Amino acid sequence: MEEMISICGLTCHECGAYLATINDDDKKRAEVAELWSKEYNTDCKPEDINCEGCLSEGENLFSYTKLCEIRKCGKEKGVINCAHCSDYACEKLEKFFEMAPTAKEQLEEIKSKL
Repeated sequence: MEEMISICGLTCHECGAYLATINDDDKKRAEVAELWSKEYNTDCKPEDINCEGCLSEGENLFSYTKLCEIRKCGKEKGVINCAHCSDYACEKLEKFFEMAPTAKEQLEEIKSKL
């Protein structure tokens, strides 16, 4: 499977929603919905677990992905991911890194090769 790095630096091919979608796996959708409902104190249903990755131009995106400010900014600036942005690492991204340090590591590695 080809690795897809989201705009914020998350690795899509490691995401439960992405894996459930590309494998059309309803059992995985149910597992992810249950996990995310607990982790994020929300009511996530298996039918909500559909995402082809934030780089996708299609409509098959997880609901939060459609609202994500980092994704919106990256799309507006036309960058592959935030490592390619002249404003790297902005305040929004730094705040996100507090929750997702692996995303920061991923983007730092990409930035170092530019």
